Amino acid sequence: MSVVGERLQPTIFELSRPGRGGGKIPHPPANALDRIPAAARRAEAPALPELSEPEVVRHYVNLSALNYSVDSGFYPLGSCTMKFNPKLNEWAARLPGFAGLHPMAPDETAQGTLAMLHELEAILAEVSGMDAVTLQPAAGAHGELTGILMIRAYHRSRGDVERTEVLVPDSSHGTNPATASMAGFKTITIPSAPDGGVDLAAFTAALGPKTAAIMITNPSTVGLFEARIGELLEATHAAGALAYMDGANLNAILGRFRPGAAGFDVMHFNTHKTFSTPHGGGGPGSGPVGVRPNLVPFLPSPRVVREDDGSFRLEREGERPSSIGRVRSFFGSTGVLVRAYAYLRAHGAAGLCEVSDDAVLAANYLKARLAPVYEVPFERACMHEFVASAADLKRRTGVRTLDIAKRLIDKGYHPPTIYFPHTVEEGMLIEPTETESIETLDAFADALIEIFHEAETDPELVTAAPHVAPVRRLDEATAARQPNLRWRGMTGAQTPCPD
Repeated sequence: MSVVGERLQPTIFELSRPGRGGGKIPHPPANALDRIPAAARRAEAPALPELSEPEVVRHYVNLSALNYSVDSGFYPLGSCTMKFNPKLNEWAARLPGFAGLHPMAPDETAQGTLAMLHELEAILAEVSGMDAVTLQPAAGAHGELTGILMIRAYHRSRGDVERTEVLVPDSSHGTNPATASMAGFKTITIPSAPDGGVDLAAFTAALGPKTAAIMITNPSTVGLFEARIGELLEATHAAGALAYMDGANLNAILGRFRPGAAGFDVMHFNTHKTFSTPHGGGGPGSGPVGVRPNLVPFLPSPRVVREDDGSFRLEREGERPSSIGRVRSFFGSTGVLVRAYAYLRAHGAAGLCEVSDDAVLAANYLKARLAPVYEVPFERACMHEFVASAADLKRRTGVRTLDIAKRLIDKGYHPPTIYFPHTVEEGMLIEPTETESIETLDAFADALIEIFHEAETDPELVTAAPHVAPVRRLDEATAARQPNLRWRGMTGAQTPCPD
């Protein structure tokens, strides 16, 4: 069986025909290249495809129809909230005053944008219980790095240079230990307790004079609120270390838990996960960072300053010498921040509480639907996401979590996160978000339950999935280790490209 399905159309190179396209562009003079040195010219013309405008448009529109998006279907992607983006936010970001503002415009002509950014900082500080916020970081991982760099600057300012370790639970996001390493720290992994929380005994044993910080995701990546958070934070501060909270799962606790008020010193926000801005695709992102008073002097510069007369400006160079400096060009991804601002203002305080309440309700409902069939490692109520396991199913039928994910594609669904967190064998991390209806949740649960029974009665049907996708199951390990990103003409019908 070929890996290519019927819905996968020919490439744009295969559709090309000599002489098509380009008719509306004036032909250049014959001597147009004479002023370019011969060494800088191509020996041969680029092998660009030649198509008419309708052919190009139809080609890419047809390709876009193969994409799975949050506008076309449900994304149960645990650990990486993928909820619907209200179109009102897109309208706000496209307003000419925001979209047309030059990044080097003087403060006097950017008062509207500066006022919006200043107000967004204040709203995020209120939501998180922090004292100040920077909007510069371009993503959640970038926010993590910004926070850890501020922690490093804080310890160095006190002459406490022996603090070289960061404690990270084994259920953390992979970016946490990577961030600590990038900032020059040694990562100490803390095991989980049987209930899914941090092992308090192992944690306190690892704390010491070398500990610079702890990094905790709360709720955790197994979908549980850390029941021992008070004890963990108290022990951290008693040891002279600072507490960093990964805010990736803030969608579960809006209006219900304020990390700064609880004792965290610094945290980042994922605007794409919590405040419904565009997610993924390599485009612009935003990962604001909030801090308590002890870290305010080290915030990246420039910050937005409000003058006594009510006008706004950016900090001037050298105005705050203790700052860690810029972490992003200009002032970050302002268009993304407009979307987050619109989301926050549209919901208000009561609306944000409802967001979290509905997200938690949806997750617990879906967990209850699946628990009679799949293993659920942690019995207590989850937050906005939960872990289900196919470990027993694998032992009995040979069907793995990967097979279930591929079969879900046949059912019309994007698979959930699989094999994460690593502490759960054959795990599926599922997050329904607050934006999905009960009908959608029931249909998804029915699909997973149906796949479970298929695995018991006809395991080969599941292990050979997907059957109807544009592309069949590929050798993902080889594709990851030996990527081939260059197109070459096929040597025969449905023949893999030559090396």
